[in-house]
Amino acid sequence: MSENSFSMKTWEEQVVSGADDGPRYAHARASFSYRGIIEGTSTCDYLLYYDGTPHNGGQRAPGFERIAGSVEGRKGSFVIRHDVAYGPEGIQDRFTVVAGSGTGELAGISGCGTAAGSQETVAYTFDYTLDRSSGARTRS
Repeated sequence: MSENSFSMKTWEEQVVSGADDGPRYAHARASFSYRGIIEGTSTCDYLLYYDGTPHNGGQRAPGFERIAGSVEGRKGSFVIRHDVAYGPEGIQDRFTVVAGSGTGELAGISGCGTAAGSQETVAYTFDYTLDRSSGARTRS
């Protein structure tokens, strides 16, 4: 397993519109625990679409996640915007730090990353820059 990973701790999902056995969309709230470059916990809200076809790939889910903890020892929080593709083979995610969302020692953070996997623990990459006034440097 990669040294950078996150694990799902909770998942609560409610259908917003449509039938349980047909096309529908749902809201999901999840919590995660991060290890590696990012150390901390998070809460994420996703909007999920299901086309009603069992085991159909190519579904997409946008989401926003607030991570509280540290990035290489610098403490604070920040928000990332997800664009997740999911199906029977697992998830493929591209995420971007929301501009202006950093707090504490993470004020001014920007960056993006990827995640992919089919297990409860998923490997991620994270390329980021911290505002020069924080004394941090660019890191991948």
